[in-house]
Amino acid sequence: MEINDVADLYHFLFETYAGIGILVGAGIVISLVLCVIFEVKTRKLYHNHEPQEDDEWSLFDDVEEGMEEQEEKDSKR
Repeated sequence: MEINDVADLYHFLFETYAGIGILVGAGIVISLVLCVIFEVKTRKLYHNHEPQEDDEWSLFDDVEEGMEEQEEKDSKR
């Protein structure tokens, strides 16, 4: 399948199952990447807040562990 102009691209993306799948997949991937970026930026901005101990939904346990290790190193100095 060759895409020669904008009309062919439109037809492929919005009028075929493969094109719609590409649009949905791209939307999911872009959303996940942006969510991770914004979550990391938010955690850096509010780094001085105490983490809750009963947080079952934490996706960034390794980040919290790294921060705790850094605090221990800083306190030893």
